Amino acid sequence: MTMFGVYLRSTGVKMFLILTLALLPLGLIALVASLQAIRTADLEKEALLRVAVTQSARKLTADLNADRTALGLTVNALADGKADGEICNRLSFFLTAQDRNGIRFYIYDRSGKKLCGSATPEPAGIPPARRIIGPRVELLSSGDFLLSRTHSHDNRVAALAYYSRPHLESVADPATALQNRQLSLRQGERQMIVSRPGSRIDGHSSSLSARLDPPDILLTMTVREPPATIARLLSLFLPLVMWFAAAAIGWFVVNRLLIRPLVLLRRQVAAYQPGEVLEPLRRIRTPAHEISDLGDTFREISEDVATHEAEMAAALDTQRKLTREVHHRVKNNLQIIASLISLHARSAHEPEAVSAYGSIQRRVDALSVVHRNHFAELEENRGVGVRPLISELSASLRGTAPHEARRFGIQIDSDDDLHISQDVAVPVAFLVTELVELAMLSDPRATMRISVHLEADRNDRALLQMASPALRAGPEMTLLLNERYGRVLTGLSRQLRSPLDHDAEAGRYSIAISVIP
Repeated sequence: MTMFGVYLRSTGVKMFLILTLALLPLGLIALVASLQAIRTADLEKEALLRVAVTQSARKLTADLNADRTALGLTVNALADGKADGEICNRLSFFLTAQDRNGIRFYIYDRSGKKLCGSATPEPAGIPPARRIIGPRVELLSSGDFLLSRTHSHDNRVAALAYYSRPHLESVADPATALQNRQLSLRQGERQMIVSRPGSRIDGHSSSLSARLDPPDILLTMTVREPPATIARLLSLFLPLVMWFAAAAIGWFVVNRLLIRPLVLLRRQVAAYQPGEVLEPLRRIRTPAHEISDLGDTFREISEDVATHEAEMAAALDTQRKLTREVHHRVKNNLQIIASLISLHARSAHEPEAVSAYGSIQRRVDALSVVHRNHFAELEENRGVGVRPLISELSASLRGTAPHEARRFGIQIDSDDDLHISQDVAVPVAFLVTELVELAMLSDPRATMRISVHLEADRNDRALLQMASPALRAGPEMTLLLNERYGRVLTGLSRQLRSPLDHDAEAGRYSIAISVIP
């Protein structure tokens, strides 16, 4: 069979073709609905733009007519000689009540004499000969001002009102909120951009116009269309994208998330060795040949591995039994040695011999305590417990102490869940034995405090401290350290790979030891 035929037999390809044909009518219906929604949105936006430009034109026309009425009353009063001295101030207050710098006005008679006006200079662009004669409203050639003329009834007095671009924008601003809009005034070939600087419209846009009074001036509002981005195009063709995505997801789920992982799992299982015999085909019924091959592979490999796992388990169990037997025999031998030493110590008559036998017995007992605790912790493989080790060792030391030191007190302060390895437990036991014996020889009636706590911000190091008044500096203590105990303590600290600190004034020894996290 060719590769193309094998590909067509794939369950994922079949699922993709079926979903594509089934979802195609729904995708076409959704596409038509999306196009209709976009057309409706465009019509609503055009209607909103028309309402906005009409509203702006009416507001601007009403503002111009109100100012022309006030200017007409003033020039008629000046032409008839009925104006008082405050008429210009009242006119200035009326025109600049809302925008002081947006409107400038100037009143001239036919001879060109300025009767009254704003204090700011008159904008350039209108020669003196055209102050009286000209259209009612015109855009200056500079594009910065809109000029409105008002004549008296006998045409002997004329008022010129200049409207700045910011003022026109504030007046013509529509009540509806339109983003990215631009307002402009056009009169013949002259044009004024009313919008603020920085809001220039570039690219594709929509424009609508409305006439002002006088009708030769057009107010145009331009709104920039949103750019045709990838997201906008995707929203337009979203139904088709969803149609294709639905079919593609079905193919992906079947081919990528089911068949291909099973094939890869079969290959991994063929190279990997689990520990049990599996027969998945008893629970799985499927015509897919990939899963059938996977089941056969599981069965063949698991049968071979099960035999090896059983042999390894038996060998491990034998080794564990042998290790336990070795530790048990070592513990028993140490106890026999300690008993023999005790028998010899009872038959000795000299005090020096009795003391030597007792010292040897205490060290053998310390090693025996370590092996006993290690044997107890062997099943859990957590190491030797620090608190049980020191407690049992303290009891043994008090039991084998000389008669005058039987009341030597030992206090233990240790964290409950501290464990150490056997390599650390042996030197720790000998260190405790040496220091307790040293304190007993120095002051048999003293007490000792043994504390073991984790160091700050560490879970693999603990601080072992042994403090007693009998360990303070003195002639007898110095003699004992120089004769034997000093060298022994130094050797034990080297085995623990940590310095042994001695505070002679406080009578305290401290050393950092490694613990099992």
